[in-house]
Amino acid sequence: MHRTLFYLVFTFIGLQAGHAQPQKMKLLGHWRDSTIVGSAAYDNAFNEAWGLAVNGHEYAIIGSTAGTHFIDITNPSKPFERYRFPGAFNGKGVIHRDYDDYNCMLYAVCDEGNSTLQIIDFSNLPDTAFIVYDSREFMTRVHNIYLDIPKARLYTCAESSDAGFKALGLYDLTDPAQPKFVGHYNRFGDITASHVHDAYARNDTAYLNCGNDGFAIMDFSDASNPKALFTAKPNEYPHSGYNHSGWLTPDGKTYVMADENHGLPLKVYDLTDLANSKVVSLLYANKDTAVGIPHNPLVSCDYAYVSYYYDGLQVYDISNPKEPELLYYYPTSPLKNDKSYKGSWGNYPYLPSGNIVIADMQNGLFVVEGIEKACNSVYNCLRVSNKEKYNKFEIQIFPNPANERLSVTLPDGLQAKSYSIHSLTGTMVELQNVVGANFDIPVIQLSNGIYYLTIHTSTNQIIREIFIKA
Repeated sequence: MHRTLFYLVFTFIGLQAGHAQPQKMKLLGHWRDSTIVGSAAYDNAFNEAWGLAVNGHEYAIIGSTAGTHFIDITNPSKPFERYRFPGAFNGKGVIHRDYDDYNCMLYAVCDEGNSTLQIIDFSNLPDTAFIVYDSREFMTRVHNIYLDIPKARLYTCAESSDAGFKALGLYDLTDPAQPKFVGHYNRFGDITASHVHDAYARNDTAYLNCGNDGFAIMDFSDASNPKALFTAKPNEYPHSGYNHSGWLTPDGKTYVMADENHGLPLKVYDLTDLANSKVVSLLYANKDTAVGIPHNPLVSCDYAYVSYYYDGLQVYDISNPKEPELLYYYPTSPLKNDKSYKGSWGNYPYLPSGNIVIADMQNGLFVVEGIEKACNSVYNCLRVSNKEKYNKFEIQIFPNPANERLSVTLPDGLQAKSYSIHSLTGTMVELQNVVGANFDIPVIQLSNGIYYLTIHTSTNQIIREIFIKA
């Protein structure tokens, strides 16, 4: 294993020197539910941000102490909450949730309490979204997740379960609604990690941020025997600290990495020669240089978007990785940096409109006008003609409306594995395993109203409205 120790011949790169002052971005919309309580630790009612584009609508996802919120931002000046999914663990003990999406499913985890992995099917938005998996089968707590979309694999960072704590977990998502365990890991080349704080993965190459143990790039093509491609222990790269997270450019040649420590800059890695990867520049915030805290950098096209806690969103042009430039910012918090953890937590710059979602820990969701269109490497909900796909199956449901029992008959060639029933607000009220093409569903326990029945086969989900009346 070859590690290049790259010591910069300067101690500070003044990004502002020789450049115009960064421009404040334009606010388009803001959402906050003042009834949501802040955590006991940092008074953060809100945490991570994500985004979705489906069926002509755009949604911001924001986590909170109450659960997961789907905010419709199709009209960014009038954001509204379309759905709310409570977590398995909620309240003032929640600090952190994390999200990623694949094949029209949102994956949600929490790193506090006796939580679960939740998988939410959003393919039929704006009509409905609903939980299709909510289980402690593999994990109770996870700090961060990342999905290797081309390989249909889920990486879980700092995973806890009834079986104990694991630095990194790997799961197969060939069936997106039913993860399958692949492996657990804590050895990455010459690094033995107490935990992996965050990860980025593409085509079986995983970029692992191992906290106080350093940084590793791993080849997981053989998941039974992953190979180290590059490692950097603490003090083997400049301004090292708590190795927190990072993001890869679309061309795979540049990686922006954050050490989550007050006053430490972000690092820009040149990966052109992977085995000899090196830091070629540093990124600082617009102010608070001595105490600023970089957090959750994401990269799209030529820009790095960094949620910089008290300093809000900071946007850098990294088209020339050796000479990055801070061009834009948006302040989400009026608080003065006191070396704690408040303000901008996460952002999402990949919506088709170009608008950017920012989550502030105390102040909720901000939508700002973007500066570019997202690159082609971004994945959104790409199921084609969902309603046509689901409705082409001529299944029989009788009677409908019903008051005691529904009888379901599937067409030839389809066998049901399970069914679920959700309310119009997306809450799962029933989940049962079944086998066969003909089965009955008791509904006497349901209150009057409209529900969504989802029938799961080995290859499809079939969704129908059902009506219950006394």
